[in-house]
Amino acid sequence: MPATPAWPPRSAPRLYVEADLGAGAHVPVEGNAAHYLLSVMRIGEGDAVLLFNGRDGEWAARAGSIRKRDLVLECVEQTKPLETVPDFWLCAAPIKKGRIDLVMEKATELGVARILPVLTARCVVDKLNADRLGAQMIEAAEQCGRTAVPELAEMVKLEALLRDWPQGRTLFFADELGGAAMRDAYTAHPGPGALLIGPEGGFTTQERDAIRAHPAAVPLSLGPRILRAETAAIAAAACWMSLNGDWSG
Repeated sequence: MPATPAWPPRSAPRLYVEADLGAGAHVPVEGNAAHYLLSVMRIGEGDAVLLFNGRDGEWAARAGSIRKRDLVLECVEQTKPLETVPDFWLCAAPIKKGRIDLVMEKATELGVARILPVLTARCVVDKLNADRLGAQMIEAAEQCGRTAVPELAEMVKLEALLRDWPQGRTLFFADELGGAAMRDAYTAHPGPGALLIGPEGGFTTQERDAIRAHPAAVPLSLGPRILRAETAAIAAAACWMSLNGDWSG
């Protein structure tokens, strides 16, 4: 007698929704999301879709009421609770389109809790499309199995970031002129943390001095090579997760 296939199957698509999720909840899907499920993934009546909204964990839902451009998903069972990620922020200067997209995508995959764009003197970009970047993070969360999406804060000037920095949170400062070894710095400062990465042109001397003078700042060395801004952000965030985050368990 053939075995009953597992449900939901591992191949079930994942979708971020705004609606509340719970047993028996009906979630209407239309627009681009419906096109993705119906035309790309070929979802049919009774097929499984995994849903998450950043609040209620992940739920397996069954497709029904399928029409040409929309469908309804009925939540059947919770498959994952809402994730608990380390209290880690990425404070990154805005960089060129394409590169900032990569940072948002990889920061989401790595489990960063909050992303704060920081405007500095040498930034070549002074505006960000929050809707586009939010969509990038949602897509990354769908792909990597996260049940939440990082908070994307409004852009803040470096001066304001330092002035309003919260007590009890270490500000790891990736300084191209050198600092503590990453393993030593991260191990010595467990708990809530943040990583500050500069723009393509780096920080000015005045900015570097102001950061180093801040009581929460811990300058870091990123090794002997000068890294691109996006490489520094991704590599340093991965190192933090390895030492103090959810890779260390």
